[in-house]
Amino acid sequence: MSADFPNLFSPISIGNVDIKNRILSTGHDTSMPTDGTVNDRLIAYQEARAKGGAGLICVQVAAVHDTARYSSHILMLDDDGAIPGYARLAERVHAHGCKLFAQLFHPGREIMESSDGTAMVAWAPSITPSERYHVIPRPMSKAMIAEVVAGFGKSAARVKQAGLDGVEIVASHGYLPAQFLNPNVNRREDAYGGSLDNRLRFLREVFAAIRENVGLDFVVGLRISGDEKDPDGLTESLTLEAIIALEEHLDYVNVIAGTSASLGGATHIVPPMAIDNAYVAPFSAAVKSRVSIPVLVAGRINQPQTAEQVVATGQADMCGMTRALICDPEMPNKAMAGLSDDIRACIACNQACIGHFHKGYPISCIQHPETGRELTYGTLETALEKKKVMVVGGGPGGMKAASVAAGRGHDVTLYEASPRLGGQALLAQLLPGRTEFGGIVTNLTREMELAGAKVKTGMPVDMDLIRAQAPDAIIVATGAEPYVPHNVELGEGAHVVDAWQVLRDQVNVGASVVVADWRADWIGMGMAQMLAESGCHVRLAVNGLHGGELMPWYVRDMAAARLHTLGVETIPYARLYGADQDTVYLQHTVSEQPILIEGVDTLVLSQGHAPVAGLLEELEDHDAQVIGIGDCLAPRTAEEAVLEGLKAAWRI
Repeated sequence: MSADFPNLFSPISIGNVDIKNRILSTGHDTSMPTDGTVNDRLIAYQEARAKGGAGLICVQVAAVHDTARYSSHILMLDDDGAIPGYARLAERVHAHGCKLFAQLFHPGREIMESSDGTAMVAWAPSITPSERYHVIPRPMSKAMIAEVVAGFGKSAARVKQAGLDGVEIVASHGYLPAQFLNPNVNRREDAYGGSLDNRLRFLREVFAAIRENVGLDFVVGLRISGDEKDPDGLTESLTLEAIIALEEHLDYVNVIAGTSASLGGATHIVPPMAIDNAYVAPFSAAVKSRVSIPVLVAGRINQPQTAEQVVATGQADMCGMTRALICDPEMPNKAMAGLSDDIRACIACNQACIGHFHKGYPISCIQHPETGRELTYGTLETALEKKKVMVVGGGPGGMKAASVAAGRGHDVTLYEASPRLGGQALLAQLLPGRTEFGGIVTNLTREMELAGAKVKTGMPVDMDLIRAQAPDAIIVATGAEPYVPHNVELGEGAHVVDAWQVLRDQVNVGASVVVADWRADWIGMGMAQMLAESGCHVRLAVNGLHGGELMPWYVRDMAAARLHTLGVETIPYARLYGADQDTVYLQHTVSEQPILIEGVDTLVLSQGHAPVAGLLEELEDHDAQVIGIGDCLAPRTAEEAVLEGLKAAWRI
């Protein structure tokens, strides 16, 4: 038991399964499966979390029926071919004293993509459209219901045969069981619709089918959203009533918030940093006061201190800490050992975890790109030859390079020209709702300290310093600066500033503002929100389809909601053409027709960045090994910079 976290590291029993602590990695899509089965990449990913000290892992959703293929990377449990992969996973996870459950899944109408580009037929209780995916489903006949129910039972049998410890039925986030439960979705007039008892019939039949296949000594749990955060979604009172009614069938219940059915509800599937920590815990406490089975909870629980409080105050029995474990698989072991300062805390940026999934790529983490790449970077290799390494630039990329190179045994010194480490992350944390982004600086600073990298701030690097230090290898991470388009016509009297100047409070901004957002990312939307909240009349002109086009979906949607509430007008398809004393001139990017915005006091440029690559160019013929990373190669995001820092350190 940990002295710092005595409740979090106390054991718990769920059914007949003994779990060593209260830390759970909840089921989450990884996009790692390629043929519907558990593969080596997924095994390595989950084993890293088991080795890091998690008490329980729920594997990502697995389809119980062919109609449940809601994405092209889903696991399938509809035939016996799934058993060997699950068995190998169980063996590897169990070797570290971690327990393993599998999620049984059918999305119903929530079909997000297909395997070949053609739309599949979605099954649901009724012809009730999915607003988010624009899917109108086929209502399920009793025969179709029976087929899916049987699929749950047979899938559970395969999980048990593979040697896992339990199954979790996914009724969260508006998926098929929740669709039967929700009277706004389930409009049936037969035995599966109408009264709550009828709407629970599907789930009761699922439980019966599972028990028939696995017996009474195998753990069966339920994951369900309390508040689906949608006008037509489940409410906490209805969900609580359903949980109480289903308790006799359950070994545990795992509660969360949100629904896949709408953009607003979906933001709670993986809540961004603008949402409070442990915000679902009050609902789990309400559930716990009414049932006798263990209650699990998730939702922005990213630190052991928060999880300890949730468990200690009796709000829940276990805490889902999924992104915390994505960011730092060793988080439980570090907390147990009293090394809380060494934990790499998740900042809920959603960029490489759920952001990758939505693009169809395996998930990772912008702070810890080793995640998802365990087969390549899972074990840090000691360098065969110790070298003197100079890292130029103290942004996230340079910091990652320095920590990994030092961890491999090299003699590393990082040089940063400004007084503080962090680079553009210091600006990113100043945007509304982005304060936690500064955590990447804190975390990487600690990683450098632990690895033994030396740091010199306030020290620019030139060729004289390089010749004097004579490093064997130089990693150049000099970043970027705001880009000013050469073809924008600025008339006399035009008041034009850039986003960096506004964030640094270096300029005055008038009452009427146009934010010219070329990249369609965090900066443009953040500028618009910041200025609108300060009282400005703001128009956001986006050179894209919509504001935040390049942002992770849930972060974008929350930002869009806030801008709408603030009355910010968003103008899409808008290319910046010019400005004068009181007018901003835009051009529609498709029609090429002019768009004029009059009565403008200030034009704020968010036009992307230009690489600061002078030193890299000077070093082109240098004798030492020279590696450029991040924005000095081409301006992108912190994710690319940190990943390239990792790769550079492995090359030396």
